Amino acid sequence: MARQPRLVIPNQAHHIVQFAVDRQTIFRDAEDHQCFLGWLRDAAKLYKVAIHAYVLMPDHVHLAATPTDAEGLARMMQWAGRHYVPYFNRKYRRAGTLWQGRFKAGVIDAQHYLLLVSRYIETNPVRAGLVLNPQDYAWSSYQHHIGSKPDSLVTDHLIYWSLGNTPFQREAAYQHLSQQTLTSSELQLVGDSAQKGWVLGSDAYKTELEKQTSRQVRPGRRGRPRKPDVSTEGRVATSVE
Repeated sequence: MARQPRLVIPNQAHHIVQFAVDRQTIFRDAEDHQCFLGWLRDAAKLYKVAIHAYVLMPDHVHLAATPTDAEGLARMMQWAGRHYVPYFNRKYRRAGTLWQGRFKAGVIDAQHYLLLVSRYIETNPVRAGLVLNPQDYAWSSYQHHIGSKPDSLVTDHLIYWSLGNTPFQREAAYQHLSQQTLTSSELQLVGDSAQKGWVLGSDAYKTELEKQTSRQVRPGRRGRPRKPDVSTEGRVATSVE
C-alpha cells in the first residue's frame, strides 16, 4: 500500500520529530550541536519556516514550526540534513545516513496546544534524566523563552506574545507554565500526534481541516463497526451509545 503523504498545512504550526537511525547518538559535543543549529537556522530562513521551539536530544530532534508553504518543512529538514550528515560522517569516520526514515510531523491547533507542545519539547531533557531543570540544558529554546538567552533561531509565536504585555511578563508566565509537570495523558497526546501524524487540536479545528483537506486527521474508532440490529418489523434499529 502506498504511503500516505505527510499532512502539512501552510501557515499552521507543526510538531516535528526526527529520530537517528538505531537511536544512535548524533550530537556528541558542543560543536555538533552548534553546527546543526546553524544549518537549521539557515534552512529555516531560506525556506521561510518560523521555528517556535526546539530541542536537540542526543538521538533525536524536536521542533515546533510554521511553514509558509506545503514544501517548506521538508525542504528545511532535507537542507539541514544534507549539510550535517557529511560533516558528522567526516568527523567520526563513518558512512551512511543518520536518520531513521523521513521525519514525522503533526499539525497543531496553535490557539489551544502550541504552548503545551513547546513545554513538551523543552522539558524533554528533564524527562530523559539529562538535567534536573530545563534551563540547565543548553540545546533547546527554553532559555530564550524565559529571557535568559536570546536565540536568533526562534521566532516567537503570537500565542507566546499573548502571555503578557512586556517581555518580562511573557517570560515569567512561560516559566510558571513550564514548572507545571505534564500529565501522562498530555505526554501521550502530544507524542502520539507527532509520531503518528494526527492533528493536535479541538474537535472543531479537526473537522475544519478534514473539510479543507478531504482526508482523515484523527484516529478512527477501535474495533469493527457495530452491526445494525434488524427489528421484527424488518426495519433497521440503531443502538444508542
